[in-house]
Amino acid sequence: MNYKELIAALSAQTGQSRAQTEELLEATVSVMTEELAQGKTIGFQSFGNFEVRKREERLSVHPATQIRTLIPPKLVVNFRQSNVLKEKINEKSES
Repeated sequence: MNYKELIAALSAQTGQSRAQTEELLEATVSVMTEELAQGKTIGFQSFGNFEVRKREERLSVHPATQIRTLIPPKLVVNFRQSNVLKEKINEKSES
């Protein structure tokens, strides 16, 4: 599902216009981005948590040339799914 398909699905489910839905989605993403940039965790019950984690520096080896490169530490967004989401996903894959 891409951005436009998500807006269409949300619009159909909520009865809002596509313009209103797009505005709300953009505001939601903006708020989430700001919160994550401040290092805060965002949790959605029955869905999961988004959190910022520090990835330690590591050594990488280019497979063709065997040149070693040090990759510096950086912050990354991590998603941890809830048990409810995990169960729903597994239900769909079993049927």
